[in-house]
Amino acid sequence: MMTLTEENYLKALFRISLEKTAITVKDIAAQLELKMPTVNSMIQKLSEKKLVRYEKYKAIELTDKGRRQALHILRKHRLTELFLSEVMGMGWEEVHDIAEQIEHIQSDRFFNRIDEMLGYPKFDPHGEPIPDADGKLPVVKAIPLSSGIEGKTYTLSGVLNHEISFLKFLDTLQLSIGATITIITIQPFDKSMSVVLRGQTPTVFSYTVCQYLLVM
Repeated sequence: MMTLTEENYLKALFRISLEKTAITVKDIAAQLELKMPTVNSMIQKLSEKKLVRYEKYKAIELTDKGRRQALHILRKHRLTELFLSEVMGMGWEEVHDIAEQIEHIQSDRFFNRIDEMLGYPKFDPHGEPIPDADGKLPVVKAIPLSSGIEGKTYTLSGVLNHEISFLKFLDTLQLSIGATITIITIQPFDKSMSVVLRGQTPTVFSYTVCQYLLVM
């Protein structure tokens, strides 16, 4: 059985691995907001448990065992977020911190029952893919809105920023998963976009906001 801290490290490693092929202690320290000696010590422990491959001055990698464990934790987290949202009626800006606590419950039966109650969902409230009981992730075909083209209408399928302030910003625009976004113009200077939301509301998104919105 892993500790809460070890589980958090595996989650962080998995997230970083989606963006970088060569993970360093510095990357993990930045992700978890910890000091590098602390991270180095924990990585050595995870290596002893065969959860990561680690040699001094070389990149850190999740082993197959470590990746399975990371996906299992993400499955519990994302199922919890969806349960809190769909069943308990909580906003998508509220569910992350609660799920961070519940994800460490060790009962597979508990989470498999949540999965069953929700109808075996593929995505959480933020559009993140939910691993199934075998650790398989559904295929995601979404692109960042920043890669969109003028004149085309897209459907919001996910968000890459889960910070409360960002999600509340989207709430003020009544922008949620499934809403349509039509790109009217893209400014050459700063890549900001004039858009129409849900076919009704015109607004302007900065390039940063566009990078955080996943669309199909």
